[in-house]
Amino acid sequence: MKNASPISRWDSEVRLLAWLATCISVLSFLFYFQRGEVLLYGDAIGHINIARRVFDSKTPGLLQLGTVWLPLPHLLMIPFLISNEMWRRGLGGSVPSMTAYVLGVIGIFRLVRGTWSHSVEPDRAARLAAWTAALVYAANPNLIYLQSTAMGEALYLAFFIWAVAYLSEFWHGDAKALTKCGLCLAAACLTRYDGWFLAVAIAAAIVLISILPGRVAALRIPRTAIVRFVLITAAAPTVWLAYNAIVYRNPLEFENGPYSAKAIERRTEDAGNRGHPGSGNPVLAGMYFLKSAEANVAENEWLQRAWVLFTVAGVVVVAFTNRRPKPFGSFPLGSGMVFLLVPVPFYALSVAYGGVPIFVPTWWPFSHYNVRYGLQLLPIFAVSLAVLVHLAARPGKWKPGFRLMCMLGAITFVIASYLSVWPAAPEKKKEAQVNMRSRNQFEAELAIWLRKLPQDSTILMYLGDHVGAVQQAGIPLKRVINEGNHRTWRRPIDPEGLWEQALADPTRYVDYVVAFEGDSVWQAVQKDHLRALVEIHVAGQARAVLYRSR
Repeated sequence: MKNASPISRWDSEVRLLAWLATCISVLSFLFYFQRGEVLLYGDAIGHINIARRVFDSKTPGLLQLGTVWLPLPHLLMIPFLISNEMWRRGLGGSVPSMTAYVLGVIGIFRLVRGTWSHSVEPDRAARLAAWTAALVYAANPNLIYLQSTAMGEALYLAFFIWAVAYLSEFWHGDAKALTKCGLCLAAACLTRYDGWFLAVAIAAAIVLISILPGRVAALRIPRTAIVRFVLITAAAPTVWLAYNAIVYRNPLEFENGPYSAKAIERRTEDAGNRGHPGSGNPVLAGMYFLKSAEANVAENEWLQRAWVLFTVAGVVVVAFTNRRPKPFGSFPLGSGMVFLLVPVPFYALSVAYGGVPIFVPTWWPFSHYNVRYGLQLLPIFAVSLAVLVHLAARPGKWKPGFRLMCMLGAITFVIASYLSVWPAAPEKKKEAQVNMRSRNQFEAELAIWLRKLPQDSTILMYLGDHVGAVQQAGIPLKRVINEGNHRTWRRPIDPEGLWEQALADPTRYVDYVVAFEGDSVWQAVQKDHLRALVEIHVAGQARAVLYRSR
């Protein structure tokens, strides 16, 4: 395949965009940080402390990465969490997300500008479309909030967008872009399981195209390039499956183990819950996912529907465009855009059969849960609107006055959509506030008492539910014997593990014990008659008791 002369990758437009995105990222982080809202999500606290315990633990090492959650976000956080202050206040977990946000903005700009340029140098219509997509993506209130936290959405979206961007550049004649696409897919696979589905879809398309006869053969993908791409893409899932097989004696531990989404759903159903909407019904599950995506871009129901309508229109325009890139034969311009729709089938199947619930406030059960998953459709929303702007901006199609009205209408639509979100607070922030209010209050009260303990004291505590209290108190994790201090390959228990031995005889191993009613520590200390120092009660949370063990 002949290499095309690429557009300048880091020209003045890209540098300006990078500067604007950096300003938005930093200023929004400072806003939420000053308001104490960076650590609202329990999952954000969990991500930070998984990364921290790799080096701050009674038993440090890579095995502390655990399972279920993929490792790359945690590995990227580690350098920024070495500082106790950046760990305690959550800043260290935000840095990778903020960086990914800026790269995601640049990536979606590059994707649109490169795809819809008539020649090596982008024309005015392509530039306008690229700026539209970048601003729709960068100005989204929910993404702006999540990129200020340790949540993994901004990081995955960056890899997602760049994978599609490099794929598009490969189809336009840049032979080296296929390897870069594979690297982005591998990184995506180590960030979220969405990436596994995306990687299979793109790899299958590349392999299929490489063997098709006729005009598609003009692409002439070298066999070595295909093999290299497939190996790079498959390496990440293979490593994770091998890790689970070696450490947990089950390559699918993350999918069917005791901490998997399916296991959690089974436990809630046993408690009398009738299951989440969409379970066993991929059509209904897809509808809930699409509704969550709408909630990420607008509060008003009509504006939400308009986003879906514009997306459909953008996909139709791409499907029926007459101009096609030369090396790609009979495939339409922007056909890589179809991969931005991959989250739809992935989440439809995940909600229906993977035990992954999505609750939206306007539909039963009228609550907020995993609404942030809908943010995965933000790239297709942004690119679809950009396609329509490009169509309106191309000279010779319509009269200048009508083109101007179309572009002003698009700008007004985006502003109206996002302004409808800000007064009600971003949906992601609202979700965290609704679901985590009592837990955050509980951990704040527990942290007050933990700070009063001697600085050299040791603690026995189950960290899975309330590690945030230890983080707020600034107590190094190496002073806490917890459920991560045992050899996971010893099933069902490790009699020689530090965790099991401390549970059996806390007076020998620790100075204090924190037990939450019903957890394994609570059950273990009932026989020891330890002296209770304080009990903490918060509505909606199991009570906690702080004991002195010696």
